[in-house]
Amino acid sequence: MQRAEPQDFDRVLSSMCTQPHPAAREAAERFLATNPGDPGTYETVAELEDRAVELLGTVTGHPNPNGYVTSGGTEANIQAARIARNRADTDTPNMVAPESAHFSFTKAADLLGVELRRAPTDEDHCADVDAMAELVDGDTVLVAGVAGSTEYGRVDPIPALVDLAHDVDALCHVDAAWGGFVLPFTDHRWHFGHADIDTMTIDPHKMGQAAVPAGGFLTRSEDLLDELAVDTPYLESTSQATLTGTRSGAGVASAVAAMEELWPVGYREQYHTSMENAEWLAAELAARGHDVVEPDLPIVAADMTMPVTEDLRQRGWRISKTGAGEMRVVCMPHVTHSMLRSFVADLDWY
Repeated sequence: MQRAEPQDFDRVLSSMCTQPHPAAREAAERFLATNPGDPGTYETVAELEDRAVELLGTVTGHPNPNGYVTSGGTEANIQAARIARNRADTDTPNMVAPESAHFSFTKAADLLGVELRRAPTDEDHCADVDAMAELVDGDTVLVAGVAGSTEYGRVDPIPALVDLAHDVDALCHVDAAWGGFVLPFTDHRWHFGHADIDTMTIDPHKMGQAAVPAGGFLTRSEDLLDELAVDTPYLESTSQATLTGTRSGAGVASAVAAMEELWPVGYREQYHTSMENAEWLAAELAARGHDVVEPDLPIVAADMTMPVTEDLRQRGWRISKTGAGEMRVVCMPHVTHSMLRSFVADLDWY
């Protein structure tokens, strides 16, 4: 049987994952067989997970964070909704999110029996606080905002959403799964240091350049994480707050290695490179007559006809579409200026 080989990255323009940093790759291989879900047995990787949470707190403006390394943003978003549901005193819980919120909130609603109410976004694809205010009520347990949306890279007005949530005694969750490692180098107000956010998703395996899977889930206080704890009678540890039990230490070790290698200088340099690439591509597409959603973070969306999009895929370009049908390019660390020039050259055939 022919040996299978993974997808290379030289034409991948739509993924929010990237090639891991060499230090992250090496750490993942070393800790592949360890299990942070059993910290009593695997003490070294448990200590590394504490370090990962500490580093994530540094990135997100939280001096004393709580949390753990997840399988990704979906698990973290589910856990945020689970905390909010568990602490609330209602039989009919609901959560309110903008239309731009990730589809994992739909999964969370289905799994947890929480009604999901989605509000329309404004003309710049950000959360409309007034529209969300019309949906909250006494049974609202969670108000969610996005810091780096998956379609347009937009950042919601997080401090205003925190106020909205706390006015009805709900929690405020910020999904910064993709944006968390670029936002520290912008003027956006999005993290624990900017507002009394309760929970946050931030994924090292996206712009953080860790190996997959290495997501992140943070809480403002330990008591919120305790809402998730269950007894673990046959392990050396007495309780567990994670959603999964057995987890590979590869993600934990790789996240620590990437952050220690790149924070903050490497991530700052990568942010500027990615933004320069996004702005160049947006200008090139606009010059060719396409309507472009101007990038705020390094994501470019532009109108393209379906035949062109399909032909580009036939040429090997891995591109996706927004819900409105625009072509979407994510300028991840592996996306170089040379790649984008080749992409535009192929586009010029049409």
